[in-house]
Amino acid sequence: MQAKKRYLLVSVGAGLLFLVYLWGLQIRDFQQQQYQYHQFPQYPQYPQYPQYHHQEYQYYHQSQDVYQPQPLPQRSPSRPPKHWPESTERLEPYLEGGEQEEDSPQLHHQHTSPRERRAIRDNIYKNRRCRMETCFDFARCQLGFRVYIYPPQRGDEVSETYQKILSSIKESRFYTTDPSRACLFILAVDTLDRDQLSVQYVQNVRSRIQSLPTWSDGRNHLIFNLYSGTWPDYTEDLGFEEHPLTGGGIGYLTPSRKYLLVFKGKRYLTGIGSETRNALYHIHNGEDIILLTTCKHGKDWEKHKDSRCDRDNEEYSKFDYQELLHNSSFCLVPRGRRLGSFRFLEALQAACIPVILSNGWELPFSEVIDWRKAAIIGDERLLLQVPSITRSVGHDRILALRQQTQFLWDAYFSSVAKIVLTTLEIIQDRVDSHVSRNRLLWNSLPGGLYALPQYSTDPAQFPFYYGILGKSPSQQFTAVIHTVTPLQSQISPVVKLIIAVAKSKFCAQTVVLWNCDKPLPPRNKWPSTSVPLTVIEGQSKMMSSRFFPHDVILTDAVLSLDEDSVLSTNEVDFAFIVWQSFPERIVGYPARSHYWDSSRSRWGYTSKWTNDYSMVLTGAAFYHRYYHYLFTHYIPASLLTMVDRMANCEDILMNFLVSAVTKQPPIKVTQKKQYKETMMSQGSKASRWADPDHFAQRQTCMNIFSHWLGFMPLVHSQMRLDPVLFRDQVSILRKKYRDIERL
Repeated sequence: MQAKKRYLLVSVGAGLLFLVYLWGLQIRDFQQQQYQYHQFPQYPQYPQYPQYHHQEYQYYHQSQDVYQPQPLPQRSPSRPPKHWPESTERLEPYLEGGEQEEDSPQLHHQHTSPRERRAIRDNIYKNRRCRMETCFDFARCQLGFRVYIYPPQRGDEVSETYQKILSSIKESRFYTTDPSRACLFILAVDTLDRDQLSVQYVQNVRSRIQSLPTWSDGRNHLIFNLYSGTWPDYTEDLGFEEHPLTGGGIGYLTPSRKYLLVFKGKRYLTGIGSETRNALYHIHNGEDIILLTTCKHGKDWEKHKDSRCDRDNEEYSKFDYQELLHNSSFCLVPRGRRLGSFRFLEALQAACIPVILSNGWELPFSEVIDWRKAAIIGDERLLLQVPSITRSVGHDRILALRQQTQFLWDAYFSSVAKIVLTTLEIIQDRVDSHVSRNRLLWNSLPGGLYALPQYSTDPAQFPFYYGILGKSPSQQFTAVIHTVTPLQSQISPVVKLIIAVAKSKFCAQTVVLWNCDKPLPPRNKWPSTSVPLTVIEGQSKMMSSRFFPHDVILTDAVLSLDEDSVLSTNEVDFAFIVWQSFPERIVGYPARSHYWDSSRSRWGYTSKWTNDYSMVLTGAAFYHRYYHYLFTHYIPASLLTMVDRMANCEDILMNFLVSAVTKQPPIKVTQKKQYKETMMSQGSKASRWADPDHFAQRQTCMNIFSHWLGFMPLVHSQMRLDPVLFRDQVSILRKKYRDIERL
């Protein structure tokens, strides 16, 4: 039942794209049209970092220059594309070169391809006055891709499912409360259920929508719509409201499977979907191919049962559906009575490779997802060839297909929020076609939701694709030192830190973020180093500003440091060498861990020194500069505001973000035992570590951040990487990082 819910909301996201072509049609057309699989435009310009302005000073050894910062690159105003980017290529079937029949050009013929149906539809609507490429107002998107939700009217009742959709949008970075800044508009009227027999059916939708001040014949409006139940009355309760808002259920990638191919579902004796399902018994062998059907559905099924019904029903009851899903390599997904199949998403979650036999289906988000990497798409007229096809797939290929099902499920379909956000991201890629993701970003870890094209459209600029592209990160790093206390003398900890870091042969430059309330010290107060020293002063001293994507940072690697960090040059060099092997992760020194407090039913935070950890604090850690951009533009403004208000937890939030993206733990490297956050006190200002509420705040942050994501992303690890010959009883002269040995 949950899979039905998942599938239909996915279908909502994909079906929205078809509605865009019909914006100019009368609302009666919308009311009569059943939900279909297509997609829509997406993605707002990211808001400027809240209330953060700075002037930058750049000091070089034996010279004094003023660094004039360039503003962050802005996307050029949206403009109408030359042609609306439309996916017109039919997904290639697994069987290529097979005999194809000539089908009559009927719009709803079950054997027409997506391309044929589009051509027919285009011909039908060619004289209509409005289509996407002619009626979408791209000028509205010049201020960025922002989404506005109309305020609810008095007496409006919204279903739980539609409320989840609206909540997903409101909590996203796309949301705006100002309709004048909106590129896309969402109705507050619940349009999901247009079955007049349903208790959730909303009356007078046409007049209510047309009375909206910015309706404008539906231009730039996104409508969510789905039909519940199955043919012929569509009254079955789908219970889709059980699909989680965020997070989502995990997949099931078990190592070995008992069955080759399975199916368990209804058998239709006549009508739509009956051809394939009535023939499944021909390839069912009861051993490794288990294809079960039942005639026992509907009120008067016994009036229409055939000679096989009793035998089919008996065998049908012998197998558990979930057990079959989780113990088979392939799951058959034949045509049913709907425009899609809920078992398609059930198969994805179960890591069971879908074998799709339904000519003309438009798979969810097929504009960006390459389903050939996760499914076998065949011709439903060639059912008898399915056993030989599945047996011909090698073990390595099966594993690759199953892994891709898990990636796609987790990235785009496991929650309402992911389905809705994927829809919006595709819409923005269409609106801003000059700044959009390519298929590599959509179909490779971590997925399109975490690879923001406003940062770069070149996959080589992200930390996730070095291995795929055969590239490596740059061979230098930028040290970014967060400073909140005054610079009192040349023996200040931050001065010692600048000197030690600058001695690294991998250091390209040092950037000091001056977030101190005291005035910026003159140049002669800063040490002279062999690498450029840049000082950035923020007019508003926000804690999260340490992760702002400053243009001055040009290297792939960033060494994030607290001003009171105590590191030797050897420690810096070794950590950077380790990071180059794990550029997508946080690599560093001070480690912390999380745990589940069952007595309080909440997550806990601990700084105890153990062999187990799940976080590496950013007070002394390497990570890719892309995470600065993702932190600033992906995390909701409400969380950034909370971090700034508490002046705490920004390091935990960065760990949550990176672990959510990578699904992996950070990397801890060799560190002296006595390392700890120093309880430094300079003048009258003590460090934040001296605050008695500091630890309690971090406990609270753990639970707020996990609630935002809908799950706990942190992963425990016991791995620590040490230099070769570390602590070995050999001459110190044989050891490369000798200083680490002495710490």
